[in-house]
Amino acid sequence: MDLRVFIEPQQGASYAQQLAVARAAEEGGFDAFFRSDHYLRMGPGSPLPGPTDSWITLAGIARETSRIRLGTLVTSATFRLPGVLAISVAQVDEMSGGRVELGLGAGWFTEEHAGYGIPFPATTERFDRLTEQLAIITGLWGTPVGESFSHQGEHYTLTDSPALPKPVQRPHPPIIIGGHGATRTPALAARYASEFNVPFASADRTAAQFARVRQAAETAGRNPDELVYSAALVLCCGRDEAELKLRAERIGRDLGELRENGLAGTPAEVVEKLTAYGPGGAGASRIYLQLLDLTDLDHLALVAAEVAPHL
Repeated sequence: MDLRVFIEPQQGASYAQQLAVARAAEEGGFDAFFRSDHYLRMGPGSPLPGPTDSWITLAGIARETSRIRLGTLVTSATFRLPGVLAISVAQVDEMSGGRVELGLGAGWFTEEHAGYGIPFPATTERFDRLTEQLAIITGLWGTPVGESFSHQGEHYTLTDSPALPKPVQRPHPPIIIGGHGATRTPALAARYASEFNVPFASADRTAAQFARVRQAAETAGRNPDELVYSAALVLCCGRDEAELKLRAERIGRDLGELRENGLAGTPAEVVEKLTAYGPGGAGASRIYLQLLDLTDLDHLALVAAEVAPHL
């Protein structure tokens, strides 16, 4: 099972803090470093130092790491025009030597759009825009060098684009689609995704959503086993009860609730929970560990030493 580190820097993190976590993840043998794509803190607490842009941040981290894969859970389709996003991701892919993955979603956090003057259409339009963005981004990346790409859609029009630059990875960086939608989300994943992710759900709900995606892939004429199936869960691991309580307090969460809904407990408990989500359980072969205290690098070292070897 792949273990990936996933952070929420909008909650308060500088570039230097994010880089430190990425380096610790790489040194610890984790498969990837991913970050959210948000511009506003959620919940109480200090807003300092303020938001950092996901793709600018990942570009910097790409030049400061050598092995670990990098990406977003997930880039919001409301934040960037699809042609510009295709350029940005392709450039960071080149800067990283081909280690980038693009998680892309419709966007959902109303307040951050209002706070930074970003248009926030109704749900149906946001999903329509996401669908169109996926077609445009993959179309730009897939157009042979020397040919042009055009698109006439309801929300976006591209005319005779040179469809450059190309990403290092061919045919393109892996695309991650995720969520709990029962119909349109699985259909989009079947058409465009390399990976499908279920965030913050029980093993049973995760398995049920994976089943919907598998069925959508079969309906689309695609082998469901071509997709990677993953889950994202908040991490709170400790060597003993005292360390566990301290880590839960630092992220403002109740330890009992974390044990119920996240990856909380001793290393042995976390291994048991991960097993329930794994290939013999819900069916995930990859887990994103949501690390909420970015100053606690010992947390990652503990998981690397006492959890990862047992998976």
